[in-house]
This record gives sequence, C-alpha cells and structure tokens, in this order.
Amino acid sequence: MKKDIIFHPVEGVKVAIIRTIDELNEAQWNVIVINRNDQPITGVFVTSKGYGNTESGINAAIKTSTLRHFFPEIRPADYVVVEPIMPDVFPLNNEFWISYFLGNQIYDKKFIFVPDSIVEDNIIKIEPLGLEGVLHD
Repeated sequence: MKKDIIFHPVEGVKVAIIRTIDELNEAQWNVIVINRNDQPITGVFVTSKGYGNTESGINAAIKTSTLRHFFPEIRPADYVVVEPIMPDVFPLNNEFWISYFLGNQIYDKKFIFVPDSIVEDNIIKIEPLGLEGVLHD
C-alpha cells in the first residue's frame, strides 16, 4: 500500500524551462528534467498541467490538458527534453510532477512554476549544461 512506501526527499533532480533561439531569431521554450546525481535515474514518469484564472471580468478557471511522459533513464549529469511549452501558458501555474527510481528507491516531487515566474528577469545560465532558462529547485 502507498502508506508503506518510504518517500525520501528529492535531491539532485531539477526542472527547468529553457529558452533557445531558432534560425528565425525567435525564442523556443522547452521543459527539461535535469539529473545532477552521480548515478542514473530510471523509470522517470513526468505529468504536466497548467491551471489558473482568467484576468477578464469573469473569474473563470483555466485548466490545460494533462500530459504524461515516460523516460527509461536519464544519465548522470544529463537532461531530457520533456515537452515544448508555449509562452501563452506562462501566466498560469505550470506543474510538473516527477516520479523516478534512484537505485531501488522511488522518489516523487511536484515542481510548480507560479504565474509569471517564467520571465526574462529570472533567466539564468544553467551550468554545466550551457543552457539558459528558469531553473526550479
């Protein structure tokens, strides 16, 4: 049963929204999962969704589709691109729930980029990957 599973705190796994510039000099945005552990993580399952409220006169809830991704392995000091992300959803809460194995232990963590946190002022250099983006710890 779930109550019998011991969930240790997640360390060494990060989520970032990275920005690259394409050949038309336009920004392209992607969600990545980074493994900063010294061993591979396996059975990586990622669910993503966005949610929030409209800013119009009607306070209506907005919810995106829930997407699910599976990666057999992310090597040490490496990353995988999970999915592209459109700037249209930056004003929403963008949630990425990650479950994976490190050795025989399962780990689980929810990363939430709050509304308007994916902005130019929050972009940093993500070393040693040489990428630029907004990093969530």
